[in-house]
Amino acid sequence: MKITQLSVFLENRAGRLADIATTLGDIGVNIRAMSLADTTDFGVLRLIVDDTAKARQVLKDLGFAVRLTEVLAVEIPDRPGELGRLLRIIEQAGLNLEYVYGFVEKNSDNAILIIRFDDLDRAIAAIQAKGIRILDDGQLSSL
Repeated sequence: MKITQLSVFLENRAGRLADIATTLGDIGVNIRAMSLADTTDFGVLRLIVDDTAKARQVLKDLGFAVRLTEVLAVEIPDRPGELGRLLRIIEQAGLNLEYVYGFVEKNSDNAILIIRFDDLDRAIAAIQAKGIRILDDGQLSSL
């Protein structure tokens, strides 16, 4: 149920994100979700891709600093109040949410949230206990 995410550290300058996106496209790696956070000097690009090992290797070969991180892909209905409901479950379980980013499924009425917790195993137990679906790599790649 844990998803492997690539965290890529890159200089904050024009063209760096285009370099990564183009390179991954050229080798046939599909980006399923992404988030970019930046500062004045550098950015952290978080990627969920359909071939993590291949993407990691090519980015490392190009000189990017790449780290693997485990995250959860949580599916919730795409309607008002559902995010708040999930966040209350997380709060009531005493879990620390480090970051979150999301997207809407193109063929359903659901949203997928990519969430990093300080304790993934406790997060899985708390979220599943409330009947909320957590996707694995295969389910996420098939969306």
